[in-house]
Amino acid sequence: MSTACLYGFYSIVTSPKIYRPPSTSEQAMQQIDAWLGSPSLRLLSEGAQHWAVARDVIHAARVAGPMVHDARIAALCLANGVSELITLDRDFSRFGELPTVGLSEL
Repeated sequence: MSTACLYGFYSIVTSPKIYRPPSTSEQAMQQIDAWLGSPSLRLLSEGAQHWAVARDVIHAARVAGPMVHDARIAALCLANGVSELITLDRDFSRFGELPTVGLSEL
């Protein structure tokens, strides 16, 4: 998991434009704290190779605009050796280098 995903989660679940009612700030933070407290969680970081991988991902998938956020996550996964991404977001299928698995497939 990346810190970008944590911020994205917080942004979405606390938004009254997306959820009615939205989660409270405390509820969202408790969930994030629970994830961060999991012994199996690996927090990924953007190391020295991140931009080189991101540049390739952006170019190969012809990314522009809002899709840059997804490309950043895909590049982060690839640069950190993630073999597959579990996601509900079908937009990640455009990044062929990173196999995706839907939650319904688990």
